[in-house]
Amino acid sequence: MRYLSFIFILITTASFSQVIDYNVKKGFIANGYDVVAYFNNEAIEGNKQFKTMFDGVYYKFHSDKNLTAFNKNPKKYVPQFGGYCAYAIAEKSEKVSINPKTFEIINGKLYLFYNAWGTNTLELWQKENTKELLENADKNWRKIKLTK
Repeated sequence: MRYLSFIFILITTASFSQVIDYNVKKGFIANGYDVVAYFNNEAIEGNKQFKTMFDGVYYKFHSDKNLTAFNKNPKKYVPQFGGYCAYAIAEKSEKVSINPKTFEIINGKLYLFYNAWGTNTLELWQKENTKELLENADKNWRKIKLTK
């Protein structure tokens, strides 16, 4: 009987666990760019030699120093909104891929943006009411973060 109770708890817990849908184009968050480097205002592609996994997704880093910094406090460096375009989350409640060279650090958090085909959503983000966009994005993300 104990065994059946354990199985029931295990299945129930697994079915209610939440898994965020991360943008892992090329198999890595931020298209394989170093999320720690962004906090030094640099968009640098990571090296497979310096990689780790956090919350079920892989991260690459430019150096062992950045990998170590990430491992000490990974939540500090995780991109907001699963690494999808912050502007698209705010405006359309849609998960849109990003250009890893288009980013902004706001209040110590990393935001990534789409930038292709003549549309730079970081520029749109900066021209509009950033506070309102952040509020919309947070609200929209709560609704869509678990969907693929």
